[in-house]
Amino acid sequence: MSETLNDVLETFEFLDDWEDRYKYIIDLGRGLPEFDEKYMVEENRVHGCTSRVWLVHELVDGKVVFKGESDAHIVRGLVALILMIFSGKMPKEIITIEARDTLDKLGLEKHLSPMRTNGLFSMVGKIKSIATAYQSVSA
Repeated sequence: MSETLNDVLETFEFLDDWEDRYKYIIDLGRGLPEFDEKYMVEENRVHGCTSRVWLVHELVDGKVVFKGESDAHIVRGLVALILMIFSGKMPKEIITIEARDTLDKLGLEKHLSPMRTNGLFSMVGKIKSIATAYQSVSA
């Protein structure tokens, strides 16, 4: 995925219409790397999401790298956004990131259904618990 979080923020400022923003989020989801079906198991599922979402992770050079997938287009785009915020960072950094600040800048919470918003924060919660587990192991 070549987009950065700053690119997303700039694009959102440029797009006035929320319908265009939704299309852009869906396009971000299309840019996610291929997700192997073997990882679409209950153990990797993020609960609290209306749609099905899977998240896998590994520690690479002290940084947590996440991959994700969803069975819904808009949620796949939200997964892409969340991965931009958290993937490739050290566990300690992940734990301290306030995703709500970024999501507020994008205005997502005001324009998503309550169920989608809950799912978004379920993803954040799972990512933070994974980072906490990695930090505990390396401490």
